[in-house]
Amino acid sequence: MSGPASAQQWSFSAPLWRWREGTWRFVTVPEAVSDEVDEAVGDLTGGFGSVRVEVTVGATTWLTSLFPSAEAGAYVLPLKKAVRVAEGLADDAAAEVSIRLVGR
Repeated sequence: MSGPASAQQWSFSAPLWRWREGTWRFVTVPEAVSDEVDEAVGDLTGGFGSVRVEVTVGATTWLTSLFPSAEAGAYVLPLKKAVRVAEGLADDAAAEVSIRLVGR
């Protein structure tokens, strides 16, 4: 539900990708959703411009942060190994993601 920023919750589908040669995996938050998140949080970001969120992928929900990526021109969301294993996500697989802003 890529609704208005006032809802402070968004859903989207995005492919999983690996950070360089490392073990980190991410999904890129679509530009339109990233823009709405930016509007919703304003200057209230954490270290490195991070934004605290509750994330749901499949049956797994956890707290983490979105991080701004100049390269992507959007936020990126790390997906830890436990989530990828629990949800059967492989590199390049589309992840169905819901994010909700949480208090700072």
